[in-house]
Amino acid sequence: MLRQTIYVELIVDCFHLVQLANRKLAEVRRRLVWKQYGRRARKGDAAWTVKGLLRRNKEDLNTEQLTTLKRELNQMGTYGRQILAAWQAKELLHDLLRLTYKHAHTTPDRSAISAARFRFQDFCATRAYLPELVTLAEAVDEWWDGIENYIKTGISNAASEGNNRLIKLDARNAFGYRNRVNQRLRSRCATTRRARREGVPG
Repeated sequence: MLRQTIYVELIVDCFHLVQLANRKLAEVRRRLVWKQYGRRARKGDAAWTVKGLLRRNKEDLNTEQLTTLKRELNQMGTYGRQILAAWQAKELLHDLLRLTYKHAHTTPDRSAISAARFRFQDFCATRAYLPELVTLAEAVDEWWDGIENYIKTGISNAASEGNNRLIKLDARNAFGYRNRVNQRLRSRCATTRRARREGVPG
């Protein structure tokens, strides 16, 4: 009797890693704003002004927005510079994840991956006074094999995550489904709407 060995490699989806980085950045911002003002940020505060900019990627910011981000956080003083450091750590992780063929248009080699990983880990290590960055760096270390597999293959379950989101949205709009048959039909309709629209000639 022949035994077939199944070889499986774990891949960490970049969406969840970026989501974790954004969550840690938000935690740093909230904690330091509370330390500085003794309250949450409100309109007129530097941290409030740049809240939306912190969520965006560096390449999505124009020169004016990037200048505003740095200026406002530097005006906050030490705490603002620490928030800026947390944003830079998020961007270094983003640079590491963008080494995939889909983004870089070249197959990433080990030296490029190692260099990007070192830049991120070194940046976090030199800012160990921010516990959120330490936690993020530890998570990257713990999941490294899966992250490296993602960078090498570029495989993601983004399409299925998108379908799940559409199905949940449709369920909310329908206030639930009457039965399983109705659920299956509505789910199929919701997730294939674009393909059906593109399939209809002019």
